[in-house]
Amino acid sequence: MNTNRSFLMVAGDKEKHLDKIDVLKTDFATVNLEDAVHDKEFARNLVVKKLKNRDNSDVIVRVNSLDSYGPKDIEVINTIKPYAIRIPKIMSLDDVKLALQLIDKDIQVHLTVETKEAFALLPQLKIDERVTMVFLGILDLLESLELPQNLLQLNNPTIDHILSKFLIDSKTAGLHPVSFIYQEYKDLDTFRKWCLKERAMGFTSKGCTSPGQVDVVNEVFATNNEDIIRAKYIKEVFEKHQKLGCNGFSDEKYGFIDEPIYKDALLILKKSHV
Repeated sequence: MNTNRSFLMVAGDKEKHLDKIDVLKTDFATVNLEDAVHDKEFARNLVVKKLKNRDNSDVIVRVNSLDSYGPKDIEVINTIKPYAIRIPKIMSLDDVKLALQLIDKDIQVHLTVETKEAFALLPQLKIDERVTMVFLGILDLLESLELPQNLLQLNNPTIDHILSKFLIDSKTAGLHPVSFIYQEYKDLDTFRKWCLKERAMGFTSKGCTSPGQVDVVNEVFATNNEDIIRAKYIKEVFEKHQKLGCNGFSDEKYGFIDEPIYKDALLILKKSHV
């Protein structure tokens, strides 16, 4: 199954929230030290206190920007070895280089694309193998582009363009794209519509701000069992024909099968960890 579906934001300054990480259904808990956190030092020390004795391979820590509390955050968070440290407010490739210098080499580097500069640089952001994921901060990006936030509506052409460009540029760069957090966490009907739209576009991951959103994301972005069965079948029959020197043939079950169909089946199986 896809295990990079849901990324739930968890408040880094709330002890009761941190205590719930082990029971959350999210694929990754994104512990937040940035927005809405007033006492930065308290938050970073609390996170270390609560998470220092656990396996944090399911934890991403979003630190503050590199021109503010970010370097100190990173120094402290390095000690608990999260899966990744996420850097906000990227403005240049130099920011990415600095993050790579500050973050321990056994920790992945994730970036938030929320400025017009980062959005323009997206195809170039993977300057190191440790840079693996990018997160779309769409509200901040709209502000950076001097566009009103009320554009964030289903089927708005500007939003469709932003989503498509973010997806394709990320994939082109070899980065895993995570779509934006929908702030209206009580409106799960609209949230589901966003998830269905994004899945249809090609996204496989989305940020979340509530456990209810996590449930929707995990359901919508789950790999369909029928797709897995089909992919396994295609892989098996193609490889049998390939050994006989045939890379294109008509199959009674799924019609014409050739190498592009086979490669798509392999991609489905890879994403499903099958």
